Amino acid sequence: MSDLVCEKHNHVAVIKLNRPDRMNAISPEMLTALGAGLAEFDQDPSVRAIILTGEGRGFCSGLDLKDTVAGKGIGGSLTSGGAAHVSTIDLPTVTLNRIDVPVICALNGPAAGYGFDLALGCDMRLMSDRAKLAPAFAKRGIVPESGGTWYLPRLVGWARASEICFIGDEISPDRALELGLVNKVVAHDALMTEAHSWAEKIAANAPLAIRAMKRLFRHGLSEDFESHTHHVLMQLMVLFKSQDVAEGIKAFIEKREAKFTGR
Repeated sequence: MSDLVCEKHNHVAVIKLNRPDRMNAISPEMLTALGAGLAEFDQDPSVRAIILTGEGRGFCSGLDLKDTVAGKGIGGSLTSGGAAHVSTIDLPTVTLNRIDVPVICALNGPAAGYGFDLALGCDMRLMSDRAKLAPAFAKRGIVPESGGTWYLPRLVGWARASEICFIGDEISPDRALELGLVNKVVAHDALMTEAHSWAEKIAANAPLAIRAMKRLFRHGLSEDFESHTHHVLMQLMVLFKSQDVAEGIKAFIEKREAKFTGR
């Protein structure tokens, strides 16, 4: 079976990490497929939301350390002699940050290391009451290599990010919710139903506006307020020309649900 399963149901895509026997540890093949799957769904105008989850008991136990020791995957080159060119352009976590389609992480089980960073890179996180977060980087002599050092201070503040990473304790669902690392804790058996409910609500809204909002959120992290306001105004002028805006206004006047086409 493939290390990654990609499916699409109407306007909602599902990407499932599929190495349950290894708690979905990231293999080189999975890295390639994950980046390609995210990019493909982002380019598909019919996809309005993506759910990222794992098969079996875990979400993702991190990079496959056996692959690393064998000289494969991320970090594999560090165990062999010589230097090599390293580029981040095609890393799944970079693609995840770059795409405009909203991504919901359905944390069905433990997320450790790379899996922890991967979850942080999603726009929203729903967490099973059986899951846990394991930011054990300092216990392995490494740093959060795939986005954690960027996301954590922005999500929880400097002091909390330091507590999470410097101490490295496991984080329970209740603590993750308290810290703001997840949006909601859900009974395990209801997790995917809840994730699909959220995704379908997103998909029912105007897709051009949703993509634009996500893009503006991302750019706003590095812009001053006045520059960002200018870019928002430019985006708004483009959206005003869309059929979706006309449909949204008409639906409001007619007191009915809008039917958006993404045009």
